[in-house]
Amino acid sequence: MSKADPKTPLWRQLLATATVVQRVCVGVSATVALADVDTALRPGVQALSFQVLRQFGRAQSLRRQLAARAPAPATDALLCTALALAWNDAEAPYEGFTLVNQTVEAAKCSAAHRGQANFINACLRRFLREREALVALTDKDPVAVWNHPQWWIDRLKRERPAQWQGILSQNNRQAPMTLRVNARQTTVPAYLATLRAAGIEAGALGDHGVVLAQAVPVQALPGFTEGRVSVQDAAAQLAAPLLLSGMAARTGPLRVLDACAAPGGKTAHLLELADCELTALEIDPVRCERIEQTLRRVGVSARLIAADAADLQAWWDGRTFDAVLLDAPCTASGIVRRHPDVRWLRRESDISQLAATQARLLRILWPVVRPGGRLLYCTCSVFQAEGQEQMQTFLAHNSDATLLPSPGHLMPQSGGKPDLLPDNLPGDHDGFYYALLEKSSA
Repeated sequence: MSKADPKTPLWRQLLATATVVQRVCVGVSATVALADVDTALRPGVQALSFQVLRQFGRAQSLRRQLAARAPAPATDALLCTALALAWNDAEAPYEGFTLVNQTVEAAKCSAAHRGQANFINACLRRFLREREALVALTDKDPVAVWNHPQWWIDRLKRERPAQWQGILSQNNRQAPMTLRVNARQTTVPAYLATLRAAGIEAGALGDHGVVLAQAVPVQALPGFTEGRVSVQDAAAQLAAPLLLSGMAARTGPLRVLDACAAPGGKTAHLLELADCELTALEIDPVRCERIEQTLRRVGVSARLIAADAADLQAWWDGRTFDAVLLDAPCTASGIVRRHPDVRWLRRESDISQLAATQARLLRILWPVVRPGGRLLYCTCSVFQAEGQEQMQTFLAHNSDATLLPSPGHLMPQSGGKPDLLPDNLPGDHDGFYYALLEKSSA
């Protein structure tokens, strides 16, 4: 666990962390909230915020034991921030009394908590005195034990009765820093040698992946600026080789569509692996610029269009594609290890709304696939409505679609044995769903 910058008073870090947590509680993503944090504070605040969000269910349950009536939102966020960091001695980044003193100092120094310092002090000092009994009481609360909303726990219990506990446990782990080696510039063994020379410990993951023993700033990675490597989870690295598999024999350059391309990692991977005419779509012009920056860094290019993939008239010239990647908008329930705010931002109603968007994109984009061509549907979700159920419905309504061997649902896991499909997928990856479809030539 990364501690705050020792040159910065801890109370300032805690105050900024509580602000991030409060904004997440009202629906702002942690990414957006952290972008507004002072640059000098941001690394420490991100580390603390992520730890708080991974333990937020426990913190809320403890706060209810200490104060049945919730204080004002800003004070509640600061109190829960301290409880999330302090409740487990084994994982606490600072001594309990230090956290209490600095949290109280934060309350004293902020107008948002005027008059609340004594209340916060009383709650936290009672917590230190009665920690064991209070934690035992919260052990009766599933949201405190698993640090996920109750609806999320209940849904996984129904859909994954043999796996739900493991999935939730994995979601509360910190994901490793995983890299994708640019096959146009180097190889995994060669890059591992470069890392060793730089004093960075790492190991190979799959065909193009490298996992670091400890995360480092991207600027510290040899060759990152020159595009030799990119940051990408092992499960996400499956998309490009899956879509391109079996298509090398086609004469002439492949026509490929990346329908929901931002931030551009999968787009770049496709171009690193194959010479193709690639069109990348992204509805947000700002995110489209990010794709362009990504491609420029790794030394490849594509036709970038800022357009809604579902609006064919806005971008399609009527020529079909050999391969289409549909990395559809989803709940992101499979990448909670890397984005711990997702669980607190989502509502159960989001699943049906996003599933409807996914079905619409599948229906609209299927006609742009040439006969004999392929479409890879994927989501970074563990929910069946965004994966298995979505695909079953699509296949039932499209007799010209054949489901090729695909990984299906991959559950998040750290270490251990690889999943059964594919054989070379390492045992440390996020949750994903993959379905590779082929269109009949008849």
